[in-house]
Amino acid sequence: MPELNAADIDEPDHAPAQMNGSGMRLVILGKQGAGKGTQAERLAQYVGVPRISTGDMFRTAVRSGSEWGMQAAAFMDGGELVPDDVVVGMVTERLAQDDVQKRGFVLDGFPRSVAQAEALDRIADPELVISLEVPTEMVLKRLAGRRTCEVCGTNYGPDNPPGDDSICDVCGGKVVQREDDTEAAISRRLQVYEERTAPLVAWYLASDRLAAVDGTGTPDLVTKRLLRAIENRLPR
Repeated sequence: MPELNAADIDEPDHAPAQMNGSGMRLVILGKQGAGKGTQAERLAQYVGVPRISTGDMFRTAVRSGSEWGMQAAAFMDGGELVPDDVVVGMVTERLAQDDVQKRGFVLDGFPRSVAQAEALDRIADPELVISLEVPTEMVLKRLAGRRTCEVCGTNYGPDNPPGDDSICDVCGGKVVQREDDTEAAISRRLQVYEERTAPLVAWYLASDRLAAVDGTGTPDLVTKRLLRAIENRLPR
């Protein structure tokens, strides 16, 4: 993994503010449990662009019974990884929608390999890719205590529990612990992430589009670091 850029990890001395991010195309990478979802949502709000989560897209497509959703469900139900062509098809469809075309995006959960990154360049050509750096031991602890809404997919943890112990604050769905959030399963997922993402990080570094940002600390502090990185790399 790349060394952190000092400009990205300095403690910002100002509070996050709305940015003129019209047309901005961002990708956020990071291990499971690094806080990508939380930070992608915050960035989308501050920058003023849609947040696009592949996890949300999968859940929506499967529930709607769309062509892509049915293809994805067939693999997911069998415990297999969804092939690149299906994932890329879903992302292509979403990025073609009017809100993205007019305003840009923050993409969370895609790409996860160099092949997917090459496909994304053909679709939308992101301006900046942010790698959210969090130590493995920290994400192991976070994931072991994670619970998820079984309806909308919102994640909760020790630092951000739902108001009611078992009810989602967002949609009112039931909050449960995922069956695959065991230490062994989490360790395996993190190993796969490292194997697939190390070449991806190097690939984006080669095109000078990667900013590595320290993802430790409070959510507010991490958001400030992310905005500082965007301001440094993509002045508007």
